[in-house]
Amino acid sequence: MKGYRLHRFPPLSQLTSSAAPTGSVADIQASLAEGFQQGMERGYREGHDSGLAQGLEEGRGQGREEGLRGGRDEAMRAVQAEFERLAAPLDAMLESLKHLQADYQSALRKEVVELVGKVARQVIRCELALQPVQMLALVDETLATMPPAREGVEVFLNPEELQRIEELDPERAARWKLIADPRLEPGECRIKADGREADAGCRQRLAACMEQVSSQLLPASEDGEVAA
Repeated sequence: MKGYRLHRFPPLSQLTSSAAPTGSVADIQASLAEGFQQGMERGYREGHDSGLAQGLEEGRGQGREEGLRGGRDEAMRAVQAEFERLAAPLDAMLESLKHLQADYQSALRKEVVELVGKVARQVIRCELALQPVQMLALVDETLATMPPAREGVEVFLNPEELQRIEELDPERAARWKLIADPRLEPGECRIKADGREADAGCRQRLAACMEQVSSQLLPASEDGEVAA
C-alpha cells in the first residue's frame, strides 16, 4: 500500500504578518487559495515520491526472494534429474549383482546338497559291505510300521547280500523267508506280508533324508529330488 506523508499547512497567524495586510479581500482570498494549492501539490509530490521509493524497495526485495527461491528450486530439480541419470546405470549394476549373488548362492547350496547325498550313499555302501546284517534291522523297522502278519513274511534281497547275511547271522535270517532277487541293488530290500508290500531298502530312506536337507538349504522353487 502506498504511503502519503501529511502536509501541515502553516497557521493562519503566519499568513498574516504583524503588519496589516494590504490589498483587497479578494486578493487575500486568492493568495490564500494559491498557497493552499501549492501546499497540496507539494504534499502530493512528496508523498508520491516517498511511496514510490518505498514500493520500489519492497518490490525489489520481494522479487529478489522469489527469484532466489525459484532458482533454488530449479537447481534442485536439475541436480535431482542429473543424479537419477547418473544413478540409473549403478542401480542396474547393483540389481545384476544381486541376481548373480543369488544364482551363486543357489548353485552353491545345490552343490552342498549333492555332496551330502554322495557322501551319505558312500557311507551306506561301506557300512553294508562291512555289516550286511544291518539290512535285517531295516526289515524289523519296516515290519513295525505294517499291520501284524498272519502268514509268513517274505523278504527280497540282493543275492550277494542274502548269502552274506545267511553266513554271518543264520539265526536272525531264519526268522523270515529270505528270497534272492537279482533285480535289487545292494542295500535294497522289499517285504511282502499278507498281500501287502513295502520298501525296506536304503534308497527310499536316503531320499526322505535328502528331501529334508533340500527343504532346509534350497528355496521352495529350487527343491528337487536328489538322485540316490
